[in-house]
Amino acid sequence: MADDETLPLFTFSPFVSSAMRVEPAWIDYNGHLNMAYYLVLFDRGIEEALALAGLGPDYAQTRGMSYFAAELHTVYRRELPVEEAVRVTVQIVDHDEKRIHAYLEIRQLAEGWVAATCEKLFLHVDMQDRKVVPFPADILANLAAMKRAHARLPRPAALGRSVGLKRKPS
Repeated sequence: MADDETLPLFTFSPFVSSAMRVEPAWIDYNGHLNMAYYLVLFDRGIEEALALAGLGPDYAQTRGMSYFAAELHTVYRRELPVEEAVRVTVQIVDHDEKRIHAYLEIRQLAEGWVAATCEKLFLHVDMQDRKVVPFPADILANLAAMKRAHARLPRPAALGRSVGLKRKPS
């Protein structure tokens, strides 16, 4: 069973991805990062984080299982121009035997401001049957270690937001 001492990378809270740059092909006609590519950055960040828990590309190839995004909520807070350097932070908020709830932020590298936030729910899937299945014990232990490390962080204020128009009382 994994613990924080045998998994030293999990003690970093939150997980911080490698640096990435906004690519020129991702810029839309408004002159900033197209909204779809924020999700590319989020995906690259979560892939790095979950690879530490054993859920990388080799997991899909050797064990025939992976994880799929089931739901997400993205908030775009600041524009990202071409060539802007960013990192993605990942906080594992919760997990159970089949699901992972994560909170992510895209942060501008030099000054650290938040460009976007994303709350995601992932499902663990058997790739042959394409059905949701429990995590193996070793992966579940790794996720638990990551969650313990991330539990030290404050709960993100943006968790559980909903989309809608706020109306002033009349």
